[in-house]
Amino acid sequence: MSKSLAKRVLVLLCIPLLLVSCVKRNKDAFYSSGIIYCSESNPVTFNPQLDTTSTTSDASSHQLYDRLLDFDPETGRIVPSLASSWLTSDDGLTYAFQLRKNVQFHTTEYFSPSRTFNADDVIFSINRWRLTSHPYHYISGGRYPYFESIGLAKNIASVERINGYRVEITLKRRDSSFLANLATDFAVILSEEYGAELLRDGRPSSIDELPVGTGPFKFDSFRKDHFIKYLRHENYWREELGNEDSTDRNLQSTTASVNQLIFDITPKSSLRLAKLMTGECDATAFPAQTELEVIRSRDDLILAEKPGLNIGFWAFNTQRPPFDNPDVRRAFASAIDKNTLLEAVYFDSATRAKTLLPAASWAFQNDADDTAYNPVLARKLLANAGIEPGFSMTIWAMPVERAYNPNATKMAELIQRYLKEVGVEATIVSYDWATFRRHLQEGLHDSVLIGWSADNGDPDNFYRPLLSCGAIPSGTNRAMWCNQDYDRLLNDALQTDDIDERNAIYRQVNRLLYERLPLVPIAHAYRYQAYRYELEGMNINPFGGVRFGGVEKKL
Repeated sequence: MSKSLAKRVLVLLCIPLLLVSCVKRNKDAFYSSGIIYCSESNPVTFNPQLDTTSTTSDASSHQLYDRLLDFDPETGRIVPSLASSWLTSDDGLTYAFQLRKNVQFHTTEYFSPSRTFNADDVIFSINRWRLTSHPYHYISGGRYPYFESIGLAKNIASVERINGYRVEITLKRRDSSFLANLATDFAVILSEEYGAELLRDGRPSSIDELPVGTGPFKFDSFRKDHFIKYLRHENYWREELGNEDSTDRNLQSTTASVNQLIFDITPKSSLRLAKLMTGECDATAFPAQTELEVIRSRDDLILAEKPGLNIGFWAFNTQRPPFDNPDVRRAFASAIDKNTLLEAVYFDSATRAKTLLPAASWAFQNDADDTAYNPVLARKLLANAGIEPGFSMTIWAMPVERAYNPNATKMAELIQRYLKEVGVEATIVSYDWATFRRHLQEGLHDSVLIGWSADNGDPDNFYRPLLSCGAIPSGTNRAMWCNQDYDRLLNDALQTDDIDERNAIYRQVNRLLYERLPLVPIAHAYRYQAYRYELEGMNINPFGGVRFGGVEKKL
């Protein structure tokens, strides 16, 4: 970033800094035993089974819960968590999980567990999103967007209790991404005992509002638009492991090393940075691209960065004419200069996207076809499709900052100008985040600037949630596009564990998407995490929400 731009950023920071700089950093007990994280918005729920937003994942997945399996954040390898080991049958259909013993659930003011984690909790948690007959399936809305988007419930034939610490899951057809899906942020394990107690008391929705898990922190309180408070889980199972054996060494870094965790809900990016600079926050969510050089220039702050497993894109509502016409979609794709969008919105923090998959994916195709800026072709295609000059449409711009699109409104304004040059009048639409997402799922948009951050490293985690037929009802298929050939290819790719065979199939998928263009891939962005130098163990999680287990605070 240029020196002049850095100076302008510092000027913009002056006003919020004046609001907080007069408050000296308190050297009380909290600051030696607690962490404050500046979050950008409220979680939709405290159960990530119900919501795919990063805000919900950040506030719940790795703070409150554990999963059967986890990803090693450095290698991406699937590692044990609540399941200490697993076996797969020769036909690839049955998975037997050996469960960890002596894992304590949270003891809170609203629940005191009488037993430790066992097979009943696994069955309860999976069957909640899998079976419509489950007593909790329709609680809190009855939608499980991630699992619906990948069709996992339909592919599970049974979940059986072999004994108290052994569970078998049998699939109807092979799925080479199955274990990876069990390690995502959404595959959390709930307490069956807590669920049964709430049913008896007639308040089942509390399971998602007053959460109970086995994670490093337990829920204390939530004040909307202000804060979430967590307390350390004093009986967290990972702390009890010590150095039992080498297979569990990778688990030690997720223990809770502080007594309290506060999510300070601060929507404005410049104010989050101001709080970080003055010490009111120890870490912050989604620093803006214009703030990165400011963070790098300070000795008391650290900016961690990694290539992101994400994609920012412009999706067309293919169920609305004329956006159901691939030639019209190609016209719009040809009307925009993606390189200019990258320079203006991402600065130097993203790479141009040709397909849904970033370079970090093993199925990345470097020679994939890509659209090009060609306004002459755009006008010709529009004319051939009967789209006359003056045609009007909407571009929905998400109101929150994400790594895959740090400023959707600015991008929408640039696209608006490009479209005007080819005779199209575009109106930019935005709402508060909850309303925005609800209206998107209702299909009220013509097009939308949004994106996706991978929940695991399998290519299916991009292709299926974003564009499969089954992902339309769940709301993750923003193009509302359904193509049977596309779905067939995705299913074929999961029938084999051979990487070369899967790669060949995904090349066919990329070609199909280029020909049909339900969306325009724009950028793969770097992920950034800004925090104060006092924090140790603060690492970027490439596969989901932020993790504070294992983060220490040194003063």
